[in-house]
Amino acid sequence: MTATEQPPPPPDGRPPEPSGPSRPAAPPASGEPPAVRTPLPGLGFLREPGRLFALSVTVVRATFRRPFQVREFIEQFWFIASVTILPAALVSIPFGAVIALQVGSLASQISAQSFTGAASVLVNIQQASPLIVALLISGAAGSAICADLGSRTIREELDAMEVMGVSPIQRLVVPRVLATVCVAVLLNGMVSVVGTLGGYFFNVVLQDGTPGAYLASFSALAQLPDLYISEIKAVVFGFIAGIVAAYRGLNPRGGPKGVGDAVNQSVVITFLLLFFVNMVLTGIYLQLVPPKGA
Repeated sequence: MTATEQPPPPPDGRPPEPSGPSRPAAPPASGEPPAVRTPLPGLGFLREPGRLFALSVTVVRATFRRPFQVREFIEQFWFIASVTILPAALVSIPFGAVIALQVGSLASQISAQSFTGAASVLVNIQQASPLIVALLISGAAGSAICADLGSRTIREELDAMEVMGVSPIQRLVVPRVLATVCVAVLLNGMVSVVGTLGGYFFNVVLQDGTPGAYLASFSALAQLPDLYISEIKAVVFGFIAGIVAAYRGLNPRGGPKGVGDAVNQSVVITFLLLFFVNMVLTGIYLQLVPPKGA
């Protein structure tokens, strides 16, 4: 037999064993389960914020991609505006009145009635208006967005869209988040105006304030960056409300009951994030922008 010839097959028909070095035999099973790598403590707490941040980055990137869902954006914008305009106007009037009455009472105790208008208007524009808008959008529109996406998720509509090559983020999430941001910006201006007028009325009528002193103190202490920070807060708060609602709607647990739980969780998480972010933005603004007249 030459070197190129193969040995004849064995009589039972099985292929011959290779003549090279044999593979080392696997160690016998000892009956013990394989070792499972346990995650580091504390990483579970960071998993959900990490996924939320990843969704926000994906939404921002998908915003500039084409095609943009114009019709979906208009429908969501109209829906969010229709369910938040009237409640925002009704809430802003008593809110501005309470601020004006409280500030006016404190100002009269320290003989500083001339600063009542500036204090009440600045509090209304910088703090009250963005928070009112964000809370209403989160409670009314955010819960609807979360319920809609959650019902689509448990019906496997989003999986079907991915099978057809359609991105659910670009098709459904991006128009909703942009609609919440745009409505928040516009509602913030309306709430600021209505709250200021309500505070002016209650201060002048109920506390016998002077209209000229109210307007003069406002123009003497207020500045244009106060309006800028108010609109910036509205943009950030609207984005947070839309992202949290979309995230919880895309990740429900437990079927239809899980959708209801996801709606409640989205509202609570949004409220917590709003107050924390408001504290951070207010601190940064007060450090960067000097007060007028300083």
